[in-house]
Amino acid sequence: MTLYFETLGCPKNFNDTQVAEGIVEEAGYRIVKNPEDADVIIVNTCGFINDAKRESIERIFEMAVYKEEGKKLVVSGCLSERYAQDLYEEMPEVDLFIGVNEYERLPQLLKELKHSAQRKTAVSGCFPKQLPKLKRKLNQNPYTATLKIAEGCDNRCAYCVIPSIRGGFRSKRREDVLAEAMELAEAGCKELILIAQDVTNYGADIYGKPCLDQLVTQLCKIDGIHWIRLMYCYEDRITDELISVMAREAKVCHYIDIPIQHSSDRVLSSMRRRSTENSITSTIERLREAIPDIHIRTTLIVGFPGETEADYEKLCDFVEDMAFDRLGVFAYSQEENTPAGEMEDQIPEEEKRARLDGIMSRQIEISLHGNQKLMGQVLEVLVEEQDPDGTYIGRTEYDAPEIDNAVLFTSERELSIGDFVRVRIEDAFDYDLVGVEV
Repeated sequence: MTLYFETLGCPKNFNDTQVAEGIVEEAGYRIVKNPEDADVIIVNTCGFINDAKRESIERIFEMAVYKEEGKKLVVSGCLSERYAQDLYEEMPEVDLFIGVNEYERLPQLLKELKHSAQRKTAVSGCFPKQLPKLKRKLNQNPYTATLKIAEGCDNRCAYCVIPSIRGGFRSKRREDVLAEAMELAEAGCKELILIAQDVTNYGADIYGKPCLDQLVTQLCKIDGIHWIRLMYCYEDRITDELISVMAREAKVCHYIDIPIQHSSDRVLSSMRRRSTENSITSTIERLREAIPDIHIRTTLIVGFPGETEADYEKLCDFVEDMAFDRLGVFAYSQEENTPAGEMEDQIPEEEKRARLDGIMSRQIEISLHGNQKLMGQVLEVLVEEQDPDGTYIGRTEYDAPEIDNAVLFTSERELSIGDFVRVRIEDAFDYDLVGVEV
């Protein structure tokens, strides 16, 4: 039986797909690159916010056209976990719905699907306390790879459905994380991107307290790994010990992703966030003092219920004062079964969009100014693409894949995807740099 996987959403979803592909390949199934060549199409969905839900539903219906050719259609992931019964009733085109913790059962479920015309769901809604060590199917040239170190979340922010979809926070055992990292390095991985709903809480459930700093120190000892990148860090759990490791260990990128969501203490409290404007400012100052070239990425939510014009202007001023190197903004998405979804003073979509645009217009200037300061410098760049005209495209340690800036550069020699090269920056734009290999 041949399978095609279509993946939507965040890097955690793509990590899940690699795990699912590893499981089914080990069971004797074959993965194909095109839906036309598959017996079964599996859509791994996102169900976090309304825009993501709409995209997932649209993609499911796009894949449903292949049903006319006798193919089976499976829907997995967050949308399936969150709305299994509703989807089952409203999407007769889908043969099987499975949740985020059912991939180990996938080979058996596919076998049953092959020999039965009956549609079914297989969403258990239970979350294993111990995260199993599972084999992943890696890309052909896995020079960069995510490494999921924990699953679920205990933070219970007022706007978020992740705990109900993925359960409470559970760390992977340290030995399993290190073993997976070594396997990735042996396969050719040079950049490890540590991911979880909250990487800074790593180990609290297993070892009695967060110990991300210790894990990162051990990961740095693995031969072949050149960069280690930290994503999804909660500001209040960024310890002096972690900052010290980031400053001391050459393999740790001088980059950190800290989704602060807002700067108004009133809004942060309403969001059920532990941070305050002062704590956020203090953490940023500690990072920049210890690591002068640190590049900080953050994400914000505008239009949260009850956000006043004064709250919004405060956030705009904060963005300009902090001059975040990388920044993304979401318009608040009203989600059912969340405390924020039931709040009064919901803000109209048009106003939310205007506030988002206002923040991003400020950020463009901040980003351009930051890029211009890099002109004339020689930076290490990871090669990721080559255009037909011969121009190479890559990233610095200050940029995560897919979401951050790129470096466009030329070279007098032939380079390979995954190479590290030194590039002199000769021009700068809002979000990209231009240079030449030296």
